[in-house]
Amino acid sequence: MAKLRLTMACWNYDRTRALLEERVPIDGVELTYLNLPVEETFFRMLRHHEFEVAELSLSSYTVSLFRENPPFIAIPIFPSRFFRHSCIYVNSESGIREPKDLIGKRIGNPEYQMTAPVWIRGIMSDEYGVPVTSATYLSGGEEQPGRPEKIALSLPPEFRLEAIPSDRTLSQMIETGEIDALYTARAPSTFGNGSGRVRRLFDDYQTVERDYYRKTKIFPTMHIVAIRRDVYDKNPWVAQSLCKAFVTAQKEAYEDLHTMAALKFMLPWLNRHVEETEELMGRDFWPYGYEPNILALSTFLRYHHEQGLSKRLLTPKEIFAPESLESFKI
Repeated sequence: MAKLRLTMACWNYDRTRALLEERVPIDGVELTYLNLPVEETFFRMLRHHEFEVAELSLSSYTVSLFRENPPFIAIPIFPSRFFRHSCIYVNSESGIREPKDLIGKRIGNPEYQMTAPVWIRGIMSDEYGVPVTSATYLSGGEEQPGRPEKIALSLPPEFRLEAIPSDRTLSQMIETGEIDALYTARAPSTFGNGSGRVRRLFDDYQTVERDYYRKTKIFPTMHIVAIRRDVYDKNPWVAQSLCKAFVTAQKEAYEDLHTMAALKFMLPWLNRHVEETEELMGRDFWPYGYEPNILALSTFLRYHHEQGLSKRLLTPKEIFAPESLESFKI
């Protein structure tokens, strides 16, 4: 019997490389893996639905669920997770020295609905008392002018969102002081260029992020894996087949991190880094599946709703294919 042919767009991660290199089979599926950077994958999937399966922004996916005919369904696989305290940049002359100084400021976001800024705004509110509605947000290209929101937004009036001029970039604007701060997934090119005008809000971000995890037990989820709805409707078994394959590929990456006879990664003290991570976060520090991620997902979905991006508060169970929520046991 012929296998179902699927094309998947996903970046080249250690945890997915076994799928890219075809070492892990997918039950009933013949996979074409397109190794694309995340911005390209997101744009092409959200605008044109080009792929049957794709890595997708968790926030963009959540926004898409409120369309009349939601185009995607997700499985609880998280190719990208990231602590985002390191991703808050400020103009050195803005007067911002601590989180509460962000109140009343002009803050750039490449896109308001991006997952990284959603987490940052939520954490600033929960942990530091910076209300989401206390700032003016400016969206646009970080390094290239003319970047629009990939998904049209209709925010409640209490959220102040403006587009930056079509010939400007957020990277330029934070250096010149046209914006006071920037919430982003990528370091702006004007950070570390020698001018000294752009710095991180949290210099010792690793300590801050470790303390955040100790307090909350949350390792923020950034991306999920989404299946195009028409493919899933015809082949609901695909959800579980993909979950199994992603879990198997991730196990290989975990094993590589523990291989010490010869280092597989160019980090001289990799063994100590792994030991410290597991001491803090446990052996399965990058969990896949529904149950281990309920807390992080519930927190994110609350942030999404509080920031005007979700029309109602969703539960984690609502956002995934039912077949992917559990698996058989022996």
